[in-house]
Amino acid sequence: MRDFTDSRDAVVAAALELFQTQGFDQTSVEQIAKAAGVSRSTFFRQFGGKEDVVFADHEVMLDQLREFLAEGHDDPWGAVCAASESVFAHFARDPELARRRYQVVRQVPVLREREIITVFRYERLFDEYLRSALPGVDPLDAVGFAALVTAVHNHVLRQLLRGRKKVPLATLQTALADVRRRYGVPAEAETGAPDDVVVAVFPRSMPVAEITRRLRSQLD
Repeated sequence: MRDFTDSRDAVVAAALELFQTQGFDQTSVEQIAKAAGVSRSTFFRQFGGKEDVVFADHEVMLDQLREFLAEGHDDPWGAVCAASESVFAHFARDPELARRRYQVVRQVPVLREREIITVFRYERLFDEYLRSALPGVDPLDAVGFAALVTAVHNHVLRQLLRGRKKVPLATLQTALADVRRRYGVPAEAETGAPDDVVVAVFPRSMPVAEITRRLRSQLD
């Protein structure tokens, strides 16, 4: 998935610095535009308002994830995990900016409420993708996996945001691999190499839709 570095980045950085130093409510659009070196009209062409500046990265990331998931993947569960990893990798590339955003959101109730809604949008995207990619999947399996992946991602991301130590992507990858095993959908590489004889042995917890998908992939 592509990264995004455009003129909006300067506005986001300037806005977050102002929000942190003088307060979200006390900062005007005019002040943000001046600090970023853009006009007020340019600001409103790029963002709908001050709240949108704080969550600008999420809007772009959600669009990118939709494109990524729409490409089609042999392992839908793995695709959801890969999507989650890409979000973490994006914010980890500039941890100081991510920490500043996190601190601003924590201090402003209306931003905390919007953050909750944003988290749900990721969950819904993953849930809808799994239901589409795995016909016949139990809706509880899809929504449960989507929620668990999102929760684990946020837990690892908070470790990065609350501290000063680097949290490598491998930390999240290890955690998500454990999620897959616990949920009964481990990566196929962990289940052994294919052979001419297919012996179907699956965990009791593996969703029926995933068993069907794996059997079909072995027989094709």
